[in-house]
Amino acid sequence: MNALRSEIVQAQKIEKGFSEIESLLELLAESPDVDLETEAAKNIDDLEKELSDLEFRQMLSGEHDDKNAILSINAGAGGTESCDWAEMLLRMYRMWADRRGYKNEVIDFTPGDSAGFRSVTMTIEGPYAYGYLKAEIGVHRLVRISPFDANKRRHTSFASVFVLPDIEEDINIVVKEEDLRIDTFRSSGAGGQKVNKTDSAVRLTHLPTGIVVACQNERSQHRNRETAMKILKAKLYEREMEKQAKAKEKIEDEKKDIAWGSQIRSYVLHPYKMIKDHRTDFEVGDTDRILNGDLDPLIRTYLLHPPDLGS
Repeated sequence: MNALRSEIVQAQKIEKGFSEIESLLELLAESPDVDLETEAAKNIDDLEKELSDLEFRQMLSGEHDDKNAILSINAGAGGTESCDWAEMLLRMYRMWADRRGYKNEVIDFTPGDSAGFRSVTMTIEGPYAYGYLKAEIGVHRLVRISPFDANKRRHTSFASVFVLPDIEEDINIVVKEEDLRIDTFRSSGAGGQKVNKTDSAVRLTHLPTGIVVACQNERSQHRNRETAMKILKAKLYEREMEKQAKAKEKIEDEKKDIAWGSQIRSYVLHPYKMIKDHRTDFEVGDTDRILNGDLDPLIRTYLLHPPDLGS
């Protein structure tokens, strides 16, 4: 209801904007005025942005595009470098979510040996979170002078990003109690976080499939189990969808595109600064802006002009 109300309000705002611009243009036709011209130009720019956003929203018409998202980041080969890169990506996605007013929360992580994360999972709650973030699925490559190398050499790091829609309320996935192994453990705690003194973290292993999920962000074991179960159901649903998709060659091609070692995007910080999406050839020179969460230009370009995976 809130999502629909938001779209109605945006449409009404655009309609009102058109009316105001028409009035301003009529006034200018009768009596040219520099201030009125400036105001009209600004209103037209604002209206174009609103229209562009509304048109882009129409691209998010997939079955689960309007859902919340479950985003996982896994460090690739490269030890501390890749673990640090995983943490940089986590920061980027959290800042992107904050910019959009989306609630986001880290629910499970495995810290790196010296820095960053070997793996980390977060939830992002907001209208069309999955629709936007599905553009981020794949391998992300970083090239920079390593802060961990005393000789200041250039290093290349990889991390994979995977996104699931939070579809727990939409599906009827039955998980039998006898198909689960439930383990409890103490939260890891990292970077000064308070560590739970009780075994409140929960790990669920789905025995028939071998899928393992964990949650350790809550102090309540019950809450952690609820969250872990939600993620398990999403993964089981995704697994079923993948089974059905295996017959489709186009989907098979897409899966190869996001395979490990075939990056979708490169973030080069040395010897020059450039972020390039290899699927669309879209490039951005302001790397700091992107790493600080302004991902919309990259996401928008990919979703408006997705690559032809069948070619």
